[in-house]
Amino acid sequence: MSLPQPQAERRSPRESAAPEPPARFRLGTVRAAVLGVAAIVLMVTGLGWYGVDTLRSNVATAGGLALGGGKDGAVDILLVGTDSRTDAHGNPLSEDELASLRAGDDVASNTDTIVLIRVPNDGHSATAISIPRDSYVDVPGIGKSKINAAYGATKETKRMELVEAGESDEDADQQSTEDGRKALIGAVADLTGVTVDHYAEVGLLGFVLLTNAVGGVDVCLNNAVDEWRSGANFPAGEQTLDGSNALSFVRQRHDLPRGDLDRIVRQQVFMASLVSKVLSAKTLSNPGKLSQLADAITRSVVLDSDWDLLDFARNLQNLAGGQVRFETIPVTDLAGETDDGESVVRVDPDTVQTFVAGLAGKKEDKKDDSIDPQTVTVDVANDSGVEGLASRVSSALSEQGYVEGEVGNNSGATVPHSAVLASSAKDSGAKAVAKALGGLPVESDSGTPDGTVKVLLAGDYSGPGSLSAPASTTAASQSTGTSTEQVSPPINAGQNGPKCVN
Repeated sequence: MSLPQPQAERRSPRESAAPEPPARFRLGTVRAAVLGVAAIVLMVTGLGWYGVDTLRSNVATAGGLALGGGKDGAVDILLVGTDSRTDAHGNPLSEDELASLRAGDDVASNTDTIVLIRVPNDGHSATAISIPRDSYVDVPGIGKSKINAAYGATKETKRMELVEAGESDEDADQQSTEDGRKALIGAVADLTGVTVDHYAEVGLLGFVLLTNAVGGVDVCLNNAVDEWRSGANFPAGEQTLDGSNALSFVRQRHDLPRGDLDRIVRQQVFMASLVSKVLSAKTLSNPGKLSQLADAITRSVVLDSDWDLLDFARNLQNLAGGQVRFETIPVTDLAGETDDGESVVRVDPDTVQTFVAGLAGKKEDKKDDSIDPQTVTVDVANDSGVEGLASRVSSALSEQGYVEGEVGNNSGATVPHSAVLASSAKDSGAKAVAKALGGLPVESDSGTPDGTVKVLLAGDYSGPGSLSAPASTTAASQSTGTSTEQVSPPINAGQNGPKCVN
């Protein structure tokens, strides 16, 4: 994207496009995340008493993922959920099992569940951090993309290359799957700033098996629901759901006050309730339930081959429900849009990394680029239709020490979204300016000279200098460099009874 020469600001305001509704958090994200978090907790706690060695010998494994090797204050487990219609060992599911999933026939390689489970080195707590599937991030080998496409797009590209080179379909699928997993691991590591130590991949079958193994999971609704698309038909108040009904509970999006946001909250309160039940004495002291739980894991979970479950279980033997929490990464825009009009969730890596580091008891320890604002000249071009916006933004930056460049209206084609341009997307000055303006994306522009950055202001701009921005948002931008939205409040697995939700 290039920036034309700024002109004097127009006096006639232009109406900006209506914002898109929040990006959808799809069914696969909700279902497999619930299973996966409970399965991980179970593997490192309850089955420590039942027999981790037995489980380890039967669970499916994946190797060659280049995991670990970093010291960031915690053991970090990447949990990935897939819409697989086979079990973890590649065996097809029975017709009854497929029917219990209520998932339809469409199968894709995208990973609609991405959860980072962060366990501080002392082993006394765990936080499951949801990463929205539509988070727009840097993906190794692809560039900017939704994070859920990292696995599938990489896998399919590699698979086609291998088949064309003469590899068998089976070998091509195996090798390309490994490449897809590596790409996703890299994308999560870049976004969160952690070293991924272990990998767990979960299929849909385990959701039903695990929920039924504990005798159903308790939930609570503020109001009765009857929504045909998801099959959710439940009364208000507390109730216990079996596996198939649980799928309907966590998949409902329509007819909820906040749509997908309420669905995310449902996902996390369900996970908390399920984990609490898995860790209860009634489950851990029941050999029959432990056997069913172990079957759910061995049939639907793939772990990295280097994971020493027995050692990990010893480290977490004192973990209790009250120390298991569920969070979502901070986002800057739930209704973002790419140049091609694709709905995305925009995130600021710096903010995400500070948030994730804090969950291991660490303060922000990222390198400070120590940019001297007086070495950065900033041009500002207004394409928002809001009179005087470029001048106000330029003044806000000047107050922080940046050198004022050319300020005016954009004279070229309408720009799709606000951005900061520089000769390189990795330019430190551009990153600093983007952060000061609320976490705008940084894009490369070969026509921008070194030492100068160019700010494009579109109708979506809401940072410093924007009259329409809430006071709290502007204050957050000025103090932390970005404004964020909270997708859902923290959920604690140790609370008394299920939390009532929409």
